[in-house]
Amino acid sequence: METPMTEPLLDVQTIDAFYGPIQALRGVSLQINPGERIALVGANGAGKTTTLRTISGLLQPTNGSIWFDGKPIRGLKPNQVVQRGIAHLPEGRELFSGLTVEENLRAGFWSQRKKKEANFTAQRDRVMDLFPILRERAKQAAGTLSGGEQQMLGVARALMSNPRLLIVDELSLGLAPKIVAQLFEILREVNEAGCAIMIVEQFVHMALANTDRAYVLAKGAVVLEGRSAEMLADPKLIASYLGEEAAGAAEKPVPTKRPRKTTAKTAAKTRKR
Repeated sequence: METPMTEPLLDVQTIDAFYGPIQALRGVSLQINPGERIALVGANGAGKTTTLRTISGLLQPTNGSIWFDGKPIRGLKPNQVVQRGIAHLPEGRELFSGLTVEENLRAGFWSQRKKKEANFTAQRDRVMDLFPILRERAKQAAGTLSGGEQQMLGVARALMSNPRLLIVDELSLGLAPKIVAQLFEILREVNEAGCAIMIVEQFVHMALANTDRAYVLAKGAVVLEGRSAEMLADPKLIASYLGEEAAGAAEKPVPTKRPRKTTAKTAAKTRKR
């Protein structure tokens, strides 16, 4: 007896997108299944960030369709997309620097605002369990946090909407390797709890080592897709699409042992980048 096909959680079909007269995406199609971890890689300007922006409603495609959980979401506003179950952590975090950590988390809970205060408290406590240092910094302004702590807050704020899909743009940007390892471990825990993950990452080997499948973009189009482990094992294949520098990065050894979980003590030691 054949196993029935699982309907994709996210189904993007042949989308085009423009910035003024410049076409940024050309017929991009991709799918994410429930609970999957997907990497979107490519050279600068390949269309990775634009793809994420079209999914989250920040940029409306001119052609194609976007379905989430079996329903069309193309044309929805960003807040409506969040309400459907997609959270987007953009490149640069875009925190409210003058607000405290807890106030930023409350902003992330906005889509759930009709629920009781107890729901906010419970969700806040769940994300602070993932990032103990944020509990210590709860009353501190976001703009005074270290770069690593700000990225932790960015992920935590995105998780406050209790998404079924979390999309992350450049998780490692400007951060020390130890912090990046902690963040990827936390994303793994989030994924194991049932949330699908889609990540754009400048370090190709990190993206492939921490995902199930990957899509490679070039000049606004998907030029390759497949299992992340297979791509990671074939640097020549990566070089043919992303260049020798990316291939060299992909050849770097990937730790087989998970990094130690973030605790208040270890996070405090890594505040300074």
